[in-house]
Amino acid sequence: MKLYNTLSRSIEDVQPFVSGKIGLYACGPTVYDYAHIGHMRKYTMDDVLIRTLKHAGFAVTHVMNITDVGHLVSDDDVGEDKMEKGAKKYGKTVWELAKEFEAFFWKSIDAMAVNHPDVSCKATDHIAEQIALVQTLEQKGFTYVIGDGVYFDTSKFPGYGELSRLDPEHLKAGARVEMVEGKKHPTDFALWKFSPEKEHRQMEWESPWGKGFPGWHIECSAMSMKYLGEHFDIHTGGIDHIPIHHTNEIAQSEAATGKHPFVKYWVHHNFLRVNGEKMSKSLGNFYTVDDIVSKGFSPMALKLMFMGAHYRSELNFTWENIAATQTAYEKLVASLSTAHQESDRTILSDEKLQKVNEYRTKFFSLLEEDLHTPEAMSVFWEVLKSNIPGGDKYELIMEFDTVLGLKLRENVAAYESKHEHIPSGVRQLVDMRQAARDAKDFAKSDTLRDEIARFGWSVEDTASGQKVKKK
Repeated sequence: MKLYNTLSRSIEDVQPFVSGKIGLYACGPTVYDYAHIGHMRKYTMDDVLIRTLKHAGFAVTHVMNITDVGHLVSDDDVGEDKMEKGAKKYGKTVWELAKEFEAFFWKSIDAMAVNHPDVSCKATDHIAEQIALVQTLEQKGFTYVIGDGVYFDTSKFPGYGELSRLDPEHLKAGARVEMVEGKKHPTDFALWKFSPEKEHRQMEWESPWGKGFPGWHIECSAMSMKYLGEHFDIHTGGIDHIPIHHTNEIAQSEAATGKHPFVKYWVHHNFLRVNGEKMSKSLGNFYTVDDIVSKGFSPMALKLMFMGAHYRSELNFTWENIAATQTAYEKLVASLSTAHQESDRTILSDEKLQKVNEYRTKFFSLLEEDLHTPEAMSVFWEVLKSNIPGGDKYELIMEFDTVLGLKLRENVAAYESKHEHIPSGVRQLVDMRQAARDAKDFAKSDTLRDEIARFGWSVEDTASGQKVKKK
């Protein structure tokens, strides 16, 4: 298994700290608003990564956080907490807001047939762990206190900025951050924020430094290390997390533990654009999975569209391309139903067995080489068009779907239940019988009716033609 590691800017062999076992932490949602399809692209491709790792033989422990406090409107330790702002917007308490939008997130994840993590952890349930981590950093001399909180002194961590290729020595205030009064360096970041004296916060806790709430970055270090250990194998997130959030995670974690690296492989997903623009409510192009369904499209069509681009490439969403992938998905299900009904699995010739094995090897090799889903899907479609016997073709595609998660077996079954499928052999007899009736050869027509019956099907002559039903 190989993955592109943002830390080294290269594709590397996956060699976990503990042989055969992968600890993976995925940056989860901030539950202040609706999860949109851009978020779903990231979690879908995380799911493909995890399924591929498991297929490659790794035992994976998947941990994901739920950010329900501390993520400010600006990533630069200024502005309002997104949760507090969202609560005012929707006229709810912060706790009600977090519960509602976390539920919406899981509903969207389920609609996309994305597997849940082994551990889902909320920031508000781990305040003690976050305070303890800040205390460790304080004891080791990495912190200082100013008017609005406790800050990490990045000048005391020599490796700061390695992930993002930042040069702290030449970074000027305002180039990356809005300088908070009292901060020693532009890159320093909040570990614990004090509650404003003249402002009521719904989420605040007592701490050794005063009443307040944790900074955004500290939660991921505290919770990932609680469930995966002081260093682990894979950390995923969006490319927007590279310069600040993940850079700060590395600094505070390695400063606290003295262990390097905190994470061995950093996996970052690129953006989903909408009609070539950034998704935002102000532009009217903010879409959720519910919006996709309300327009008559399947979440699996959206998922199929995601597979058409590499996770490190931008992907552009339009209603035209979701319509195209919806059509492709429907044809895929119908074709698989035909393959499923054509015949049982057979003893393949050496030539066809070799071809099946070649397809299987090529498909999984492409996924195990940094998740090349577009190329793997080309193999997928090639198999569908191949002359492999129907039963074997069907089972091979279903094996592919164990890592793609397109719900093919389930939807083929639903299709067959809705559209009673007539096997090609029976269909051929029905067509021959219609030709006999057209030729007024009713004796042959009756003989063919009996032959059709021996296959377990009945045929009825109606004014609109022959009606065929399973007996």
